[in-house]
Amino acid sequence: MDLTLQIDTDYSLQEASEVVRSALEHEKHLAKYKVQRYATICDEFEDRYDLISTELVKKIEAGEFLDDDRFFDWYAAKKGLDHWKKKLKVLNAVRF
Repeated sequence: MDLTLQIDTDYSLQEASEVVRSALEHEKHLAKYKVQRYATICDEFEDRYDLISTELVKKIEAGEFLDDDRFFDWYAAKKGLDHWKKKLKVLNAVRF
């Protein structure tokens, strides 16, 4: 997939490209950190409750565990992990 980027600035193409590249690299670094952090949180919950995160999501979305607040932080961490993994996959696919 190709993507065209229009930047309205008086700076040179090289300068603008360097800024965009730097911003993307920063976002990639942040995404890697977030993936690691959320994965660690999910791993800790999985060990504590002997259940994998994908199963927890299925159970909560099926209406189970809704009366137990202990699982909502885990659910949020799994959703965050999925979000940042997707974002990182896209960022890793960017080529200049």
